[in-house]
Amino acid sequence: MPETHWTVRWPDGTEEALYSPSSVVAELFTPGTAYPLPDFLHRSRIAMERASNRVAAKYGFACSSAMAQLDRIEARVAQFDMDAAPEVTCLKITQ
Repeated sequence: MPETHWTVRWPDGTEEALYSPSSVVAELFTPGTAYPLPDFLHRSRIAMERASNRVAAKYGFACSSAMAQLDRIEARVAQFDMDAAPEVTCLKITQ
């Protein structure tokens, strides 16, 4: 269950490194791919929930870091106007 970082470019052009305690993000995101913001949020929720569940299965407790990352993603997503059809681009995934 290797820690994984993935870098995204938000619709405003800023780049951010995101964290997952599991490599599950590589199952849901592909470097170089742009995702409509609602799809990105949906995939992020799935990834962070799966990552937290993997930690729980191995260590007996959910991963608060995964849930905190999801909270930050949700807060960032809320800053954008959905009517503008924003996209988030996955730039890279590293383990």
